[in-house]
Amino acid sequence: MKIYTKTGDYGETGLVGGARVSKSHACMDAIGNVDELNAMLGVVLAGAVPDRIANICQAVQHHLFNIGALLATPANLDSKVELDSSLIADLEKQIDSLQQELEPLRQFILPGGCESAAQLHLARTITRRAERSIIRICDQGTVISDTVLAYMNRLSDFLFVAARWVNRESCTTEQPWNPNSETSE
Repeated sequence: MKIYTKTGDYGETGLVGGARVSKSHACMDAIGNVDELNAMLGVVLAGAVPDRIANICQAVQHHLFNIGALLATPANLDSKVELDSSLIADLEKQIDSLQQELEPLRQFILPGGCESAAQLHLARTITRRAERSIIRICDQGTVISDTVLAYMNRLSDFLFVAARWVNRESCTTEQPWNPNSETSE
């Protein structure tokens, strides 16, 4: 497979089925945000994230490729991939399982902690951006499966809880948000 095709040299790219759209099209923005999230999960996986979280993140990477394919496929064509709604229930089970091992949240916490947790928090924010961009194309009339929207919403929840769990596993204290915090020298 040749990496460069030169078909995008003038600011357009192809969708499934051959339709051409501007690279600045809202659909391409959504696909790009999902791709960025997938790459961020690759960064998470390149680090010292515990296997329990790594295994889930690796599965999520495959799901994100499916979401990208679904976003790149016009409604009148078959994308040849699916995103099964059972994946949402799977994420919920993981969230519930991880949360059972965590202290309940009583206030907002700052994103960060150990390196893997900080990366998971960053992945969470990218997930939220990707979710917003998918909603934007839905608002513009693109038909996207409710499963995709629910999956992205649940994924951000999972990444938040995973970051907290990784911090706990690494004995890193979460930093509570202090709305009255002042900078010091």
